[in-house]
Amino acid sequence: MANPYDKANELAKELKESSEFTQLRELHNEVNKDEVAKRMLDNFRQVQMELQQKQMQGEQITEDEIQNAQKQFEVVQQHEIISKLMQEEQKMSQLVSELNKIITEPLEELYGVDPQEGQQ
Repeated sequence: MANPYDKANELAKELKESSEFTQLRELHNEVNKDEVAKRMLDNFRQVQMELQQKQMQGEQITEDEIQNAQKQFEVVQQHEIISKLMQEEQKMSQLVSELNKIITEPLEELYGVDPQEGQQ
């Protein structure tokens, strides 16, 4: 019988060697080499993190904070490399989500969760 940890490590290795991960790493390196792009992305991520923390703490997010986050997003989307990076991050997130769904399928079957209804 296969050890799940060994299989998980194999999957992590495959993921690191995938074209998706390679592209993501290359774009990260490009952003980190560009001081302006790095600062822009760091600022955007800081705003995102602050809003997520407020949300998790049950605090109300103001309209000004939402507008500020939207403006930050629009600014970073104008930067070609950051925009590509964010697209690749979305693809990687989707891939990981799909892998997670496959991995958790036995638990969903055990607990009677209908995969067609989505996660509960």
